[in-house]
Amino acid sequence: MSHTPLLSLAIWVPILAGLVVLATGSDRNAPLARMLALLGALAGFLVTIPLYTGFNLDTPAMQFVELSPWIPLFNINYNLGVDGISMLFVMLNSFITVIVVLAGWKVINTKIAQYNAAFLIMSGLMNGIFASLDGVLFYVFFESSLIPLYLIIGVWGGPRRVYAAFKFFLFTLAGSLLFLISLIYLFLHSGGSFSILDWHKMPLGMVPQMWIFLAFLVAFAVKVPMWPVHTWLPDAHVEAPTGGSIVLAAIALKLGAYGFIRFSLPIAPDASHELSGFIVALSLIAIIYIGLVALVQEDMKKLVAYSSIAHMGFVTLGFFIFSALGIEGALVQMVSHGFIAGAMFYCIGVMYDRVHSRQIADYGGVVNTMPKFAAFFMLFAMANAGLPATSGFVGEFMVILASVKFNFWVAFAAATTMIVGAAYTLWMYKRVVFGAVANHHVEELTDISAREFLVLTLLAIGALGLGLYPHPFTEVMHSSVNELLRHIAVSKIL
Repeated sequence: MSHTPLLSLAIWVPILAGLVVLATGSDRNAPLARMLALLGALAGFLVTIPLYTGFNLDTPAMQFVELSPWIPLFNINYNLGVDGISMLFVMLNSFITVIVVLAGWKVINTKIAQYNAAFLIMSGLMNGIFASLDGVLFYVFFESSLIPLYLIIGVWGGPRRVYAAFKFFLFTLAGSLLFLISLIYLFLHSGGSFSILDWHKMPLGMVPQMWIFLAFLVAFAVKVPMWPVHTWLPDAHVEAPTGGSIVLAAIALKLGAYGFIRFSLPIAPDASHELSGFIVALSLIAIIYIGLVALVQEDMKKLVAYSSIAHMGFVTLGFFIFSALGIEGALVQMVSHGFIAGAMFYCIGVMYDRVHSRQIADYGGVVNTMPKFAAFFMLFAMANAGLPATSGFVGEFMVILASVKFNFWVAFAAATTMIVGAAYTLWMYKRVVFGAVANHHVEELTDISAREFLVLTLLAIGALGLGLYPHPFTEVMHSSVNELLRHIAVSKIL
């Protein structure tokens, strides 16, 4: 195995690139800032490819491990590593960073260097979250990643951007305080270790497990977000610039779900089993109720934001039915949602840049003036509705299949998303795209540029590739998922 510090490169290459872009200064140097940002994003993605090509499929152990003392007084280390679960999200995050740099190429006209730098720095910080094996290091990256996203919403967002940014920050920060308290408790009861893998092996009684699980639940449920702590997400999406919405949907929502896999399930396995019914109930509420809420939205961004909450309900459902098929389906759903939700928000952004409206009623007949765009938008709308052969189908089908083995009525309730999801997505698409040209704004639309075509093509490759041939994505998960389930089962027996 190579001794190249690939994970450090995945973290620090985009962060350093962001600092270089930031140094270009004023908007007079905008072309240079954009080019450096694109080169930095591409470099950040390229250094993650060896993580996949050099990954050993036969072991559940952490790979590409890096360990150096950081704060020896408290046994805090710079400890990095990835398994078959976290490696995919490092790659997805780095890929999405390339997408958002391209997405904002012509759209952002003020503070261009600062805008691109914020995304690059956030990309490195989020890679740090997925790669951290030390609790304090995880927490530092977890909290630091809020800052660039807060600025992206607050500086480049819509008219109510300050309100949305504060709401986003306060919700996530409140949850994180309980997470910090849990980390300190685990440190004190593990003999002075902040190693996450040591915490996995630490025996805890049911009472402390319950408290730790509930503290983790608050922190991670806000990030997912689960019902009823989801209200910050529609506001954040509506006010965020297109690039901010893409990253928020494709990566930021995955941080909470990843927390369940890395912390809640392995550290508090008995409490996870004990409270699984509660989590399944919350997941079904998100899938059904939030899907119905999406059905009545008149703002396209709000509709897709609510659909994201419903789709993430499948993720938490898959985790807490304790089967390999369910967990792998949830992980596939997380990757798929990164492609599809990112693409849906980009499509809405393409129209907003031309008409400056997100209201469904302001469109109609877009296919007449933007046929290429309409074809891409149709693909992603179908994927969002769970059409077979797209990535949107694979993860949901795996979770539903696992749910049938768990409980037929749970599976039946979850499967209603296939109907509701198709209803709100295709109804929106029909009103926006089909029919006669609705007004002069639609009549004056121009079809997508070469840059927009490239972005949509890259996202389409991801959505179709995962939908048609999911094996390259699922094969890397098997060993890690099976080891997680073995650990949970042994803990429950003990």
